[in-house]
Amino acid sequence: VQFHTSYQYEDFMEGFSPRDGGGFELQKKTFALLCDDAAERPDVRHVLLIDEISRCDVARVFGEALTYLEMDKRGQEFTLASGSTMRVPPNLVLLATMNPWDKGVDELDVALERRFAQIEMPPSRSALRKILEEKGAAADIIERVVAFFEFVQKLDDEMVHLGHAYFINCIDEVKARQAWEFRLQPFFRKACRLDRTLLDNITRSWKRAFPPTTAGQE
Repeated sequence: VQFHTSYQYEDFMEGFSPRDGGGFELQKKTFALLCDDAAERPDVRHVLLIDEISRCDVARVFGEALTYLEMDKRGQEFTLASGSTMRVPPNLVLLATMNPWDKGVDELDVALERRFAQIEMPPSRSALRKILEEKGAAADIIERVVAFFEFVQKLDDEMVHLGHAYFINCIDEVKARQAWEFRLQPFFRKACRLDRTLLDNITRSWKRAFPPTTAGQE
């Protein structure tokens, strides 16, 4: 599942849905259904992958189940807002991804945060190199893009440590300059709005990798 700013308890735990012939009925949703399935097959590991977990009010989405994500409370029965009961089985694994700079609502709830082991996965020059190679970029272009990418990652300000997605279309001179004009430069202007010196430093580094050309030469 992917969380977003409109994602709610009623989408994840249980909520009322239209019924054929009119009216509404209470239905179990993604998490409750998965918990039931995991309880029925206790010898099978079940995995729920949540993309963009920080993009909504996560504690509200999990509701009463938040407490029972703890491994020492797995299998214990608890009551939902509707009065129905459920359990979070021990064979259910939750994996979640997030960008620490993306916040759909606020900081990730601390109570939820401590229930997850956290693994940092910083941008990788080798991953970017592989992406550009697979897209057919020339070796010279790859070296220049990766050199700029690595320069940015080494800057002290973490807010400018952007990921691979900004560079994946830098497969030739023209596309690299388009990426700078329409994606990279606007990003750095925003990230460095309080530090003009840092922005100038980044801009000089890019221009060393891709020197400006006269009109029409691109």
